[in-house]
Amino acid sequence: MFDSAGADHKRQLQELGIFHDVAKALTSSLNLDSILQTIMEKMAEYFRPDTWSLLMVDEEKSELYFAIAVGDAAEALKTVRLKLGEGIAGWVAQHGESLLVPDVYTDPRFAKRIDEMTKWQTRSIICIPLKSKHRVLGVIQLINVDMQGFGGNEMLLLQALADYAAIAIDNARAVEKIQELTITDDCTGLYNARHLYKTLEAEVYRSTRFGYEFSILFLDLDHFKSVNDTHGHLVGSRLLAEIGYAIKAHLRLIDYAFRYGGDEFVVLLPQTSKESALVVARRLRDVFRNEYWLKPEGLNLNVRASMGVATFPEDAKSSHEIIRQADEMMYAVKNTTRDNVSVARQGMLT
Repeated sequence: MFDSAGADHKRQLQELGIFHDVAKALTSSLNLDSILQTIMEKMAEYFRPDTWSLLMVDEEKSELYFAIAVGDAAEALKTVRLKLGEGIAGWVAQHGESLLVPDVYTDPRFAKRIDEMTKWQTRSIICIPLKSKHRVLGVIQLINVDMQGFGGNEMLLLQALADYAAIAIDNARAVEKIQELTITDDCTGLYNARHLYKTLEAEVYRSTRFGYEFSILFLDLDHFKSVNDTHGHLVGSRLLAEIGYAIKAHLRLIDYAFRYGGDEFVVLLPQTSKESALVVARRLRDVFRNEYWLKPEGLNLNVRASMGVATFPEDAKSSHEIIRQADEMMYAVKNTTRDNVSVARQGMLT
C-alpha cells in the first residue's frame, strides 16, 4: 500500500516537474524550435519511447513532414513526407483524434514503407494531434512505448503536452506575422526601406569580416507619374505590385529586393562582384524593355527603368554610402537617357 502511494506521489512530482519546465520554456523564449525540443524531450523522458518525432502539416500540399525526429532513423526521415490520411500519423492529422496502437501489424492504417525506408522496426505507436482553433497543426508520434501501465492519466498528460506544443506554434506564427508586417511593404510584398538598412548593416559587417564583395542595384521607374495621372493611383499600385514580383522572380534565393519608396526599388546582391551585378542589371533592364504590364486589365503598359549599380567595398565603405553611390548612378541615367544602367566608376552601359 505504502509502495503504491509512494510511486503515485513520485509520478505526480515528475508530472509537475514536466509542466513547470514546459511552462518555463513557453514564457521565457519565443524560439519555436527550442520550445518544441523542450516539450518533446520531457515527453520522451517520461514515456521512454524507442524513438519519437513531431510531424507538421504542410497545408498547401496536404502532407506531413518530420519537423523533429530522434533516433537511428532521424536522418532518413528528413526527406520523408506522408499524405494526409497515410499511415497512423496521417490518419490522426486528417481526423484530429488521438490513436494508441499497441500492435501496428494488426492495424491496416500502418504505413510499412516508412519502416522499410528507415530499416526501423515499429511495434507500437501513440499519436497525438496538435490542434488550434479546430485545425490540426501537426502530430506527435511516440514509437514503441511500454504499454504496461499506460492508461487514461498518461493519455491526459500527453494531450496536455500536445496542447502546450500547439500554443507554442500558434504564438510563434503570430510573432512571425507581426515581424513580417513591420518589414514588408504592403503594396508590393517586398521588404521595406526600414528593413533595407538593417539588412545592409549586417551585410557590411559580414562582408568586411570575411572579405566578400556585395553589390547594390537602385531602380527608379521612368515616367511612372504619367501612369498615375492617366489611369489612377489604384492602377499605379497594381503596377508596382506586378513589377515588384517580377524583380524578385529574376533574382537568386539569397538576393534581397526592397521597395525603397514611391516607384524606387533596391536590390541587394550578396557575395556579388560588380561584373556579376552587371549581368543582373542587364537582365532586369531587358525585362523592363520587353515586358508589358497589367495585361489582365487590358492595359499592356510598357514601363522602363533607370538603374544605378555600386559595389562594396570598391565604391563605398558603409551602408549609407553604398546606397548613396547607387542612387547617384541611377540619377545619372534619370537625368540623361533614362532606360539604362549607370555603374559607379564606369559610367553608362552601352
